[in-house]
Amino acid sequence: MAVDVTATTSAEAAHYRAAGWWSDTTLSDCARRNAVSTPDKAAYVDFGVDAPDRELTWSEFDNAATNLAVQLHGLGVAPGDRVAIWHGDSIAIHVLLVAIERCGAVSVGLGARAGVREAAQIMRTAQPSLLVSDPARGAQAAEAAAEVSVRTVVLGPGGLSIDTTTTGPDLSAGLTAVGPDDAFLINSTSGTTGLPKCVVHNQNRWHYFHQKAVANGELSADDIFLPVIPTPFGFGIWTSHTTPIYLGATTVRIERFDPAATCAAIERHRATVLCCVSTQLMMILANTASREHDLSSLRIVFTGGEPLPYAQAAQFEELTGVTILQFYGSNETGMLSATTVNDSLHHRLRTAGQIVPEMQVRLFDGDDDVTDSGRGQPVCRGPALSLGYLGGTDHDKLYTNDGWMRMGDICEVDGDGYLVLAGRTSDFILRGGKNISAVAVEEVVNTHPTVAVAAAVAMPDPLFGERVCVFAELINPGDTLELAALVDHLLAQGVSKELLPERLEVLEELPRSSGGKIAKGQLRENIRSILERS
Repeated sequence: MAVDVTATTSAEAAHYRAAGWWSDTTLSDCARRNAVSTPDKAAYVDFGVDAPDRELTWSEFDNAATNLAVQLHGLGVAPGDRVAIWHGDSIAIHVLLVAIERCGAVSVGLGARAGVREAAQIMRTAQPSLLVSDPARGAQAAEAAAEVSVRTVVLGPGGLSIDTTTTGPDLSAGLTAVGPDDAFLINSTSGTTGLPKCVVHNQNRWHYFHQKAVANGELSADDIFLPVIPTPFGFGIWTSHTTPIYLGATTVRIERFDPAATCAAIERHRATVLCCVSTQLMMILANTASREHDLSSLRIVFTGGEPLPYAQAAQFEELTGVTILQFYGSNETGMLSATTVNDSLHHRLRTAGQIVPEMQVRLFDGDDDVTDSGRGQPVCRGPALSLGYLGGTDHDKLYTNDGWMRMGDICEVDGDGYLVLAGRTSDFILRGGKNISAVAVEEVVNTHPTVAVAAAVAMPDPLFGERVCVFAELINPGDTLELAALVDHLLAQGVSKELLPERLEVLEELPRSSGGKIAKGQLRENIRSILERS
């Protein structure tokens, strides 16, 4: 597959292999290894909220992936082709990812929560030859595919099947799997601010990320993973697909995130590793189910993608006894910094951990290197990088002139190498010439006892340019919260006046992107529309 990107050089790839960061073993190889070494161990479990659980052992998973690969091959899927996936977070999506890999094709991940417009946009860019959906998205899939003239097939009744019967030795004879350095996945940015861009991945970047996660969280094949982030996105890929398959661990899936169902699944399956964005963690803590279910099996919580409110995170640790680990990076860059089980509480919850040396992080202000100042926009080059955007889209924005990949954030790095995220460049509110961090506002608002999740955005103002507007989702549907009461609470906590919200909008549910993060772009449009109507 031709991909116009600033790729890793051959010398860098050789260095990464020599250092043990990259490997010649693929996910398909590992699935087959697990089927031989632990054939009867549960590979994936679909948690049944209102129905019995469904489970595939590693032997069944491996058989199902080969049988599905043969079905795809029979539909004409050939090495180098692209196959779009629009499917809920269940066992089937993981079987499908490995099946496409075994065909030598590239998966194009569409978020389960994507709309027709977003799905069509991704396919218009990625140009798959086939779209595979679950029955629930059949009509939407047909509509999106019609816009871009892509064939569709359903994985389920009347279409492709998950067949776990033993495969014969010659069944996969016509299949040529992708290699660890080949493109195996095209997914998208999570779309918090507009239409997503397509990001190209090889397996080795996630193999490196996996090794860091295993070391930082002291993970093993005995762990039971419960990831609640959508699979096609970066955080979801490594927590639900790559790391469990590399380890040979068991993974429990819930098709759509729900705080109460998550707590019930932890208790039923004695999950040890919970993986979620911070918004989801706050929603779990705010739900009474977190006190009603036994969560004592949890050992590690991996969170990232959004800033983590300190007070609530500390409260969750006290409630469950877990160790919360943060990392900093993106779908494009992978991991730039991370916390470990050996870090102090302060470093684990107040920072995104120490800079990863091999990611060679520098700080920039525009085109100027300001690393020595300890504050700026990170750029990096190392073994966790993606292959960039498909077709070279916006590579002038993604890369520096000398080929280092940019992050769109403002960060501070202390003398010990610990990184603190101040916010995205678009996530500062410029009030009367002063930059106010939306992250800092959200952290203090989240201390109010009725607030489950808060999001601060810039509100246009004719005098100051921008003012601070907070959107809040409350813990209980019957709760109310007025701006004056919130401000009184914050002042009683000793909060700086510059962090006080100047408008409060309470919503039943804050909008989420396909990747599960708060969709701040929608909130900015929301407040602009409200002001225009007033």
